[in-house]
Amino acid sequence: MDIATLERIAVSALEDIKARDIEIIDTTRLTAQFERIIVASAESGRQTRALARNVQDRVRAAGGGVLGIEGEDSGEWVLVDLGEIVVHVMQPAIRSLYRLEELWTATPASRRSAAEVMAHAGTV
Repeated sequence: MDIATLERIAVSALEDIKARDIEIIDTTRLTAQFERIIVASAESGRQTRALARNVQDRVRAAGGGVLGIEGEDSGEWVLVDLGEIVVHVMQPAIRSLYRLEELWTATPASRRSAAEVMAHAGTV
């Protein structure tokens, strides 16, 4: 599955369960481990787990693979490793504490909102 399709599936899965503040960060120039990071906020541990599960389910249904999931026990920060994309679903306090966007953003151009991704795909 190409990266753009995988990205759209993950973002759509997050939007389905009302994730907030979805951001996509292009990491191709920063690491060889993955090409994108998607960061999203959830209001509760229950929602974080539901969002992560929905991403997994939608990617698998489309024929993609899920390499791993971390953090489901606490639900404060759940990571879904899709290989080329790593999805971080976080509660707001955890997100503001770790500020992943600042760690991984080389330039403002490397960050996009979910709306930009979906508009480019013609789904908005």
